[in-house]
Amino acid sequence: MSPILVRPVREQLEHDRIIRLLQTKYRRKFDAAINPRNEQNAPVTSGTTTLFPDLVLCSLERGRRLQAVVEVETGESVNHLEALAEWAHFARVRALFHLYVPSSMVDVARRLCEDNQIHVNEIWSYHAIGDEVRFALVHRSRTDVAPQPRAKVAAPASRTANGAAKNGAAKNGAAKDGAVKKPARAGKRPAVRAARPARAKSAKAAKKPARAQKRK
Repeated sequence: MSPILVRPVREQLEHDRIIRLLQTKYRRKFDAAINPRNEQNAPVTSGTTTLFPDLVLCSLERGRRLQAVVEVETGESVNHLEALAEWAHFARVRALFHLYVPSSMVDVARRLCEDNQIHVNEIWSYHAIGDEVRFALVHRSRTDVAPQPRAKVAAPASRTANGAAKNGAAKNGAAKDGAVKKPARAGKRPAVRAARPARAKSAKAAKKPARAQKRK
């Protein structure tokens, strides 16, 4: 709870109930510690300042690295003094900063963050329907959205097309080379066949005079 704010009892009870609901929600992915009311269970540091946000989310790995800090506000605590006293410090922590505000105070929270240049990674709204509390994401920083790797996908496609074209050209070139070589092979065979009869005729011509001499 902010040192400059004393919430009404009813708001404080609702505030602490939402903190515990969020703790249950985030326990699936993080080691979630809470600082309800004036409790100081999980501190975080920003420079030389020690802070106690409503929720402190750490990784489930062995190092328990700090991942995010979460602050829950009620209708009375969404104001200029609260933004400068707490939100501005939470935004400087080396972790994500998530802010939860009542649905009716979303526009006020956004304007306070813009006017005071407070970087909030996510702003969530909440409202109660009977005993059930519903949460909705209403703002996410653009710097936290990973860009789609369009260029990386397009480059391999063009390379593949170029490679296919080159392979096609190489195949066409090979086909042309084969077409040129085949007539050359076919031309040699008639030459051989034509030479064989010539040899046979010369042999017969050589034998005839020899027979004639014998008869004489």
